[in-house]
Amino acid sequence: MENQPTSCLGLFRREMEIRNYSPRSVKIYADQLGAMSARLKLPADQIAPDVFKGYLHVLISEEKRSVSLINQAISAYKILQVDVLKRPWEDFKVKRPRRDKKLPVVLSLHEVERLLSVTRNIKHKAILMLAYSAGLRKSEVLSITPACIDSGRMQVRVVQGKGRKDRYSILSAKTLDLLRVYYKMVRPKHFLFESWGNSGKALSGRSLDHIVKDNARKAGIKKDISFHTLRHSFATHLLERGINLRLIQQYLGHSSMHTTMVYLHLTNIDTLSVTSPVDEMEISWNADGR
Repeated sequence: MENQPTSCLGLFRREMEIRNYSPRSVKIYADQLGAMSARLKLPADQIAPDVFKGYLHVLISEEKRSVSLINQAISAYKILQVDVLKRPWEDFKVKRPRRDKKLPVVLSLHEVERLLSVTRNIKHKAILMLAYSAGLRKSEVLSITPACIDSGRMQVRVVQGKGRKDRYSILSAKTLDLLRVYYKMVRPKHFLFESWGNSGKALSGRSLDHIVKDNARKAGIKKDISFHTLRHSFATHLLERGINLRLIQQYLGHSSMHTTMVYLHLTNIDTLSVTSPVDEMEISWNADGR
């Protein structure tokens, strides 16, 4: 947003910081305003609603940009107009696009086992095992520290996850064993998983993407998976084991149960094994129907 007045950018950033947005979110939203202003060749505070809608139309219909990116642009525009420029949102209101109702890709238990088995690098194996066994997001794996591994309570503490929320998830005993071996070998300085040759610096998200893609190829997995697929698989496999959906919501850190309920569509449960609760009751009747 270099072509914007410093005061406008400063006020925008300050407003987001006051509202306790993460530094990453502040950067993303500021970048959205910068891209918008550069494309339209207008200062951000002079972009009228019709012009803004035309910009969004190009992003959606011609460039096929994601709904997530479009929503980021709308959110940035709203914060600028309402909170920074003090304009009524009713004069600028832009409706958000409908999301595609696509189900996420998940791996079977056997596929996860194959993926972990072919991963020979101990750091990479530790990353994949921890991400899957605790249902962590990519950003949460990148920022985790050794102190977040609570072996006494067998929990993983996620500090300031999405929405700046702390939570606990489960710690696998096998994952803990591997992490102990890994830690003794590497002795990371700050983050649990640090960049090679840069002690104290976290790995990049691109590195995690490469790790999962490369080892999925070695495992012969043909599905189009991402690092986030491990999190989807974690939730689906817990649900298939009969774990309460509310507990899964807590492990994942979802604000809404509606988000967690998508995994109901992904589970592979044998419906023939389900019986009615009435079959467990002591109920009697006479043979003649009385």
